[in-house]
Amino acid sequence: MDVVKAVLEKHQKELDKYKPITVEKHLECRIDVGTLLITDPNDLDDRQLADNKEEYLSALTRDNTQLLVNAIWELQTERVDESIVAKLPEPTTVLPRLRKPPGPRPLTKWEKFAKEKGITKKKKDKKTYDDVLDKWVPTYGFKRAEAEKDKEWVLEVPQNADPNTDMFQKKIDLRNEKVAKNEIQRMKNIVRAKKIEMPRSGYLGPEAASSNQLLTAVTVAKSSTASVGKFQSKLPKEKEARGLGVKELIPGGKRKASHISAQPEREANLDLIKSVLNKKPKLDVEKAISLQKQDERMEREADSANKPAKKGGKKGKGSRKAVGKKPKGHQGQRAPGKKGQAGRKRR
Repeated sequence: MDVVKAVLEKHQKELDKYKPITVEKHLECRIDVGTLLITDPNDLDDRQLADNKEEYLSALTRDNTQLLVNAIWELQTERVDESIVAKLPEPTTVLPRLRKPPGPRPLTKWEKFAKEKGITKKKKDKKTYDDVLDKWVPTYGFKRAEAEKDKEWVLEVPQNADPNTDMFQKKIDLRNEKVAKNEIQRMKNIVRAKKIEMPRSGYLGPEAASSNQLLTAVTVAKSSTASVGKFQSKLPKEKEARGLGVKELIPGGKRKASHISAQPEREANLDLIKSVLNKKPKLDVEKAISLQKQDERMEREADSANKPAKKGGKKGKGSRKAVGKKPKGHQGQRAPGKKGQAGRKRR
């Protein structure tokens, strides 16, 4: 019987290691399978938390994890590379973000036009056959430019042009103009994507730029000197540009630091919490001393006002008797009956 009892106890201990997958809670937990998040609204048991803190928290974590795993197994599964994979639904919990989530890239002017007209981009071959050179020439790259030089080793001068015109230099200038035009179009696409008002290049007339924009341009141009516009002369009745963003355009001006830094979000939040919790009141020693002196002075004034006035004391300012003028030297008279003090004679 002892052997049977020992075997049963050993079997029971092995069963205790594997707890059931069913978990009972007084209040139902909120489960967000999309973010693998579970929220337990039930209160903690203070007695078990005080007696066996580690064991109680481990058991609570195990139960909540089991509920989350049960919810995952209820989803639709599929097999990928000999593994069972569950497709998570869209998350329902909104998590706070430090920065705005990136949106779709805005279309350029050409992409928008091509989409409206139904124009599709055709993939070009890497090499094309040139009948003049009688060989395959790369479509792009430095070898393409070398092939062009071999092909156009001589250029015809038009009849209406100057005979001394350098057609090779004219072709290079035309190519540089196209490159500059493409760069301007690229910058305009960036400005259009950020929804920033930008005046047209060239002469800024009243139809292209407002008076505030012209005033800002004049202010920035005057301050773009070594003295930051300190010694620049002003026109009569000239005004300075004011408003949001004017100081940031002036070179050397102080700029406000951005509230978004390169510091990670977790460290930034921890620094914010520490600055709030560890905030101590600032003591102004000079102000405290002045307040103490003021209180002491008021106490002295109150004590002197409560004390009775002494008889025969000093009279006020108005009760002083009028005194005659002081006699001049060697012209005054000695008081009768008063002997002069014998002093040392001077030689």
